[in-house]
Amino acid sequence: MEAAITILALFLVAFVALGVYATVKAVGAAKRGVDRTITQARRTVEDTTLRAKSFGQTGVAGELAQLRLALRTSMRATQDALHAGVAEDASLAESVALFRRLSEHGLELDDELKRLEREPDRATVAGLLPKLRERTQRITHSAESLRWAARDRARQFADDDLDALNAQIDIEAGALRHWTVEEPSQASGAGAPASTPGHGPGTDWPEPASADPSAGNSSTADQAWSGPAREESPQAITAPDPRLRTTYPWQKSGRPETTN
Repeated sequence: MEAAITILALFLVAFVALGVYATVKAVGAAKRGVDRTITQARRTVEDTTLRAKSFGQTGVAGELAQLRLALRTSMRATQDALHAGVAEDASLAESVALFRRLSEHGLELDDELKRLEREPDRATVAGLLPKLRERTQRITHSAESLRWAARDRARQFADDDLDALNAQIDIEAGALRHWTVEEPSQASGAGAPASTPGHGPGTDWPEPASADPSAGNSSTADQAWSGPAREESPQAITAPDPRLRTTYPWQKSGRPETTN
């Protein structure tokens, strides 16, 4: 009895622990989903604001907005391309590691540009613009190099797979059309079999014979299959005449019949 109670208590503790673990995992997943949604919404709002500033403002403020927008767009496109490619090609893991290091410089530059947007000394910011523009171009160029290299690699793999698939399809199509290819054994044989009279190509079927009342029960189809008709018609079989029969010495002569 005590053993059964102990087993039930253990099962109850296990179910409670499992429920707590599942609850924590669900809460964590929900929190990550909410954080991701908030981050995406904040990013969308910030990009829209930067785009509006780059087109609506001139001078130092508009230049800083354009640099931030170009930097963020290039880095986000490269990140999406590498994360999508590494799921199918494990060799891109090194490229992802390099992009993470590049992202640190990109985030640092983005924060610096964001601080300079609120800087009241526009003359000092204008003097820093050439260096900031050069840094932005270097980072975006590196990001674009990784992005296009990953895309070219994926396209090359797709082209190679398509070429192999086309070759296999050509082989299969040729196998399906094997009857159109003359085999060497047939080509080197004794030649085509002799055509049957009346059945070869270019040979006309024999014309049906004209109806003749004296032909008896002969059939037109029989004449077609049996070839040309005989010149002499078959003779009727008649019984031999006993008087014309040749007698031999060893044969006995028949006794004459006597009348009483």
